[in-house]
Amino acid sequence: MITQDSDSKAAFRIADWAEEKEQLSSVRRQVFIIEQHVPEELEWDGFDETATHIVASIDGKIIGTARLKTDGQIGRMAVLKPYRNNGIGSRLLQLVLTIAQEEQYPKVYLHAQVEAIPFYEKHGFSTEGDIFYEANIPHRGMFKNLC
Repeated sequence: MITQDSDSKAAFRIADWAEEKEQLSSVRRQVFIIEQHVPEELEWDGFDETATHIVASIDGKIIGTARLKTDGQIGRMAVLKPYRNNGIGSRLLQLVLTIAQEEQYPKVYLHAQVEAIPFYEKHGFSTEGDIFYEANIPHRGMFKNLC
């Protein structure tokens, strides 16, 4: 499944973690470890081998990524700074949701950084529970029913 976005010139597709681990890791390292100061041991949690990874790329260079774990958790959504605020994150999330629906997940959930809650609400997610901290960053649980 490959889709193209005419506005941003980005292509979106499912990635193969085993073959593209270095490029996916590079995006996440830049966004989470360098920019947001997430400790390495928290970023690499052991779920990448079993998760479905979705990427955005321009001219073959991966510029954004997201993953869907087998339990329905969406996470590790990251877009490199020069490519933010032009719909790349929305398209990544839409593709993750499409895949989850095709796989017949009844519900998906995520841990949203508090500042990103409006982004997820715009895509139909609802908040649940109190604010909690992951890697010293405030988060809140969110979910979306798919059926």
